[in-house]
Amino acid sequence: MTGGRNGKPKERAAMSGTAMLLTLVALATGAMIAMQAPINAELAARLGHPLSAALWSFCVGTVALAVVVLLFARGSTDLSALRSMPLYMLIGGGLLGAVYVLVNLVLAPKIGVAALMALAIAGQLAAALLLDRFGLFDLAQRELSVGRVSGVVLVLVGALMVRML
Repeated sequence: MTGGRNGKPKERAAMSGTAMLLTLVALATGAMIAMQAPINAELAARLGHPLSAALWSFCVGTVALAVVVLLFARGSTDLSALRSMPLYMLIGGGLLGAVYVLVNLVLAPKIGVAALMALAIAGQLAAALLLDRFGLFDLAQRELSVGRVSGVVLVLVGALMVRML
């Protein structure tokens, strides 16, 4: 609750329909990421090598994205902007995504999908705190707080519990 105009506490508004929809989409996307690891792990087992599975996964994703771009972003994409971008921007996202997919499909059968996802989320949050703290990649700088650091530590402890208990 926060203070209203006349000093009386006012109730927080319930989540709007749009906010609820976006929350559900985010949850569904997380579920898709959890499904991706075992699907790609099985693909690797059947193809005979994790690199082949990762390549196939990215080929399918590339074709799917090409279709989406042709349908929705054809006229608004400025490919000439690629010439002036720094190298990390040109290749960083793709390389990081490839490593993420490859590591996931190798680790999923070894440590389980729940442990893999929990540890990945803990790693994401720890890195996000550092990105925020130092304002890297043109992000707004945000201070570390006891609450934010404690939240990440709790997620890490939870991830380790999922992995070890």
